[in-house]
Amino acid sequence: MQNRSASDEPLPAGLDGARVFVAGHRGLVGSAVLGELEARGAAALVTRTHAELDLTDPAAVRCFLGRERPTHIVVCAARVGGIAANMRYPAEFARTNLAIASTVIHEAWRAGVRDLVYLASSCIYPRECPQPIGEDALLAGPLEPTNRPYAVAKIAGIEMCWAYNRQYGTRYVALMPCNLFGPRDNFDLETSHVLPALLRKVHEASRQPGAVVRAWGTGRPRREFLYSADMARAVVHVAGLEPARLAALLDGDGPPLINVGSGEDITIAELLDLIRDVVGHRGPVEWDPSRPDGTPRKLLDVTRIRALGWSPRVSLREGIERCYEAFLASDWAR
Repeated sequence: MQNRSASDEPLPAGLDGARVFVAGHRGLVGSAVLGELEARGAAALVTRTHAELDLTDPAAVRCFLGRERPTHIVVCAARVGGIAANMRYPAEFARTNLAIASTVIHEAWRAGVRDLVYLASSCIYPRECPQPIGEDALLAGPLEPTNRPYAVAKIAGIEMCWAYNRQYGTRYVALMPCNLFGPRDNFDLETSHVLPALLRKVHEASRQPGAVVRAWGTGRPRREFLYSADMARAVVHVAGLEPARLAALLDGDGPPLINVGSGEDITIAELLDLIRDVVGHRGPVEWDPSRPDGTPRKLLDVTRIRALGWSPRVSLREGIERCYEAFLASDWAR
């Protein structure tokens, strides 16, 4: 349910005449990025499904890029999931994400693609670090054990962007989003992130009088959330920045990282209360402290992205309302 109507924002100057390959265009973020580019009138967009192009296959990616000749690449494709999925499939999370980063970044350079935006995650930062988390916190301490394989794979992709910029003069930038959610989210209770998982649980409980909503952990950890359409705006904004605007970031002493978030966080218990209010659930809630909480807090310092001219538009409540509307219209609600 991505809005394809004309956007009130123009296409950034840096994307004028660009040919953009959106990798992972059917996912939560990729579909939003594709919709945002279409809404702004981007004329040359390239997509492939996983069945059509395996992004972990260097030969296939090399052939594809050589044939399509994109000028810009946005890497939204990834193996993602919540705590349960990360704990159950650590090998897949490490292998797949390492392979995607290694293949796409290297083959982009081989094909002469100068501009690339790579999506990482706020879980790359240490489990315990000062809040809000600045980009310089990368590798400053131990990672959260429950998603360490995924985080290490994403860190490798960031390091590759930085390395290729230094050695080959590319303009590869890594964006670090906070917890994202939106219309094309994954609502599978075995693999989903916290917000869509709670939304589905609350929805199902609301349809059964007296049903209990059972939530993981204590409810005390704090999380920052951003609606997928706002993330898409950030991706398009950064991808379209002219080189001079990115010069300080690309020529600096650290990796080319940009945090993307709302700048505000809430506890998981507060999130659950907000979801219950949107859905209209009045039944009981039970927390299961035997389940892991994950990182205590992950609030991003968004000074850098704000200085580049981007800020979010959709409030958390409005985003949840939109997400729930999309959920009700999807197969997940049937």
